Amino acid sequence: MRCLHTADWHLGRTLEGRSRQAEQEAVMDEICRIAEEENIDAVLMAGDAFDTVNPPAASEALFYETIHRLSNNGMRPVIIISGNHDSPDRLQASGPLASEQGITLVGKPIARPLRIPVPRADLDMIVSAIPYPSESRLNEVLSVMNEEKDIQAAYDQRLAQLFIEHAKAFSRDTVNIMMSHLFIAGSRESDSERPIQVGGAYTVSPKSLPKEAQYIALGHLHRPQTIHRAPAPARYSGSPLAYSFSEANQPKSVTVIDIEPQKPASIQEIYLSAGRPLVKWRARHGLSEVHHWLEEGRDANAWIDLEIHLKEALSIQDIQKLRKKHQGLIHIKPVYLLEEEEEAKKQVSDLPIDELFTRFYGRQTNGAQPEDELVQLFLDLINEGEEDASEKEAELHAAY
Repeated sequence: MRCLHTADWHLGRTLEGRSRQAEQEAVMDEICRIAEEENIDAVLMAGDAFDTVNPPAASEALFYETIHRLSNNGMRPVIIISGNHDSPDRLQASGPLASEQGITLVGKPIARPLRIPVPRADLDMIVSAIPYPSESRLNEVLSVMNEEKDIQAAYDQRLAQLFIEHAKAFSRDTVNIMMSHLFIAGSRESDSERPIQVGGAYTVSPKSLPKEAQYIALGHLHRPQTIHRAPAPARYSGSPLAYSFSEANQPKSVTVIDIEPQKPASIQEIYLSAGRPLVKWRARHGLSEVHHWLEEGRDANAWIDLEIHLKEALSIQDIQKLRKKHQGLIHIKPVYLLEEEEEAKKQVSDLPIDELFTRFYGRQTNGAQPEDELVQLFLDLINEGEEDASEKEAELHAAY
């Protein structure tokens, strides 16, 4: 059986007010094409289909069009769980219609795993589908204590128990999958993820994941990554687009899993190319450097976070000219450098000690230059105690 694992589509999300609908349409199309080209038998979507509980109509239309294409008229099962951004009730509202196309929508944690026939592989798949398991969605109060460590311990223990209960349904003649939307301790986060835990309360230890699963499909974190300390192969597929500049130059992908009953899973990462990249520009030589980059067409199709080092204030006209030349400029952040700060950055440590003394004397006397005899006297004093020379030189560097 060949499965495709994806998550965190965040349909409807913008970038500082800029629409990303066209990019989302392109990357959804790319995922559908990958499903065909890679002969995918089943699709696992691990939560956060939408960016808000009340997504725009265009985003909902794109979601339903995409999962319809992925299902291949019911020949390719598609299993979707809700994430912390999704409305669980809204997501599963169309469940009866979706099921006719081989699409399973799970809004809240369920008591038992799903048994899903996979026609193309002539196998059944047991899916422990656990949507974002907050206390409210579990409909449980996990700890009466207010201490974060107590809440975290109770949460981890409760989910470990839920994983064990679901794992009892796994069998030797099926492909056994767990999928959830949660935060695993030790994973690498991005700025674009809105926390699902209060502090560290909603955190699960990798050791709590079920060892009986052949593959654990995770959602929530936008950086593709494998959980190395998990007792079974566990992975975040990541988001299909970069949603913050903390993900600048970060490759995006989907995960393809080859798996059959009683055998280890084989995992492959397939990179995505759709969407505009997010890049950071650091112009340490001012406006002229930025204009040079713009004239050479650098990152013409990217969203850009620009930091520009300046001596004088950046005018509104300057900003308008930059934005006119590149529609993808999101942030323009001036960093003003004082001449004194620039001077301090020079490599004074490479100067000889007599030159350091001369500069120090000038600063203390408003520009006067020491006589040669005074400089020589200073050097003689330094040389008299060579064991203290390095210390005195360090003091002079610090004073200068």
